[in-house]
Amino acid sequence: MNQTLDIKPLTAVRFFAALWVVVFHYWPHLAGAGARPEFVARGYLGVEMFFVLSGFILCHVYLPQVEDKSYSYKGFLWARIARIYPLHIATLIGVGGMALAATAAGIAIDPHILSWKSLAANLSMTQAWGLAPEAGWNHPSWSISAEWFAYLTFPLFAVAALALKSRPYVAAAGAAALLTGLYLLFPLVAGFRLTQATIAWGALRIVPCFALGCAAYLVWRSRPISKPATALAASALLVTAAVVMAALRAHDALIVLTFGALMVSLASLTTSGSRFGSGPVGVWLGEVSYAVYMVCVPWQLLFVGAAGKLLGYEEQLPLWLWLVFTAGVLPVAALAHHLVERPARGVLRGFGKRKTAIQPSFA
Repeated sequence: MNQTLDIKPLTAVRFFAALWVVVFHYWPHLAGAGARPEFVARGYLGVEMFFVLSGFILCHVYLPQVEDKSYSYKGFLWARIARIYPLHIATLIGVGGMALAATAAGIAIDPHILSWKSLAANLSMTQAWGLAPEAGWNHPSWSISAEWFAYLTFPLFAVAALALKSRPYVAAAGAAALLTGLYLLFPLVAGFRLTQATIAWGALRIVPCFALGCAAYLVWRSRPISKPATALAASALLVTAAVVMAALRAHDALIVLTFGALMVSLASLTTSGSRFGSGPVGVWLGEVSYAVYMVCVPWQLLFVGAAGKLLGYEEQLPLWLWLVFTAGVLPVAALAHHLVERPARGVLRGFGKRKTAIQPSFA
């Protein structure tokens, strides 16, 4: 099997995870909408989907290098920094600039946005490690801090994965047990669910999901699904199951475990020869999904603030304006992706380029 195969359905699904998070954040601004519907209220689990996907993809790209001893920890970390850091800094500066401009114009803002006490932790991507005294700046970047923790500890995940590579279903069962155990025990210690952790315990939040993604990769490379129709049917069934479970208030653990199985079925679309989920539009949307996630709160601050200042709508927007607001996040993200994320990633990878080939862009 070609271990660097570009699994396009996994790229495309990232957009839907990001959109789930966006609607979760934006719903309270819809006038007359009331409480979030149950599926929307579970939008925070879009982050868990990203975490599971991250474990899968990084194992897909880098575990073969660990196996053949061509893996470079330094090169790996530099590639990860090139992938996430430029847009993280750009959105941090953007939020800070908007907050300072609003303050200068006499517009009241959340005093926690310009959290100077948390700036160092945000700059070092350690704000989800318990090192930031309060949430501030571009709050969704807590998950980038959690990802950074997983990147730094990736060799440990790789060792565990290699130890179980010939027993993928044992790995999957172990990852499922770890996730379920943490989800059940964590509230007894912290007083809130692990899936609610952000700057407090955010680094722990990624661990069971990342491990599940690594285990899902081991299952997938054992080729459990060989027929396109089976892969498509399994993917449809798992998506339906996740949506229904979210709507019926199933435990977070059950939904996240479904994400692990979904990664296997979606990846099997590619290896079984199906083109479903590999179209250029879906892949492009997946490529801009990181930017969608990172700009959703800055865009929220800008749009809702402007609507209040110019149109007098305050925090609640009529349906037509809410739809403009929600749809508008995509062109803003596209600009951030094409003008900041991709060029900066190329420059940084160029600085760190060695004699080995640059890793695929989907990693």
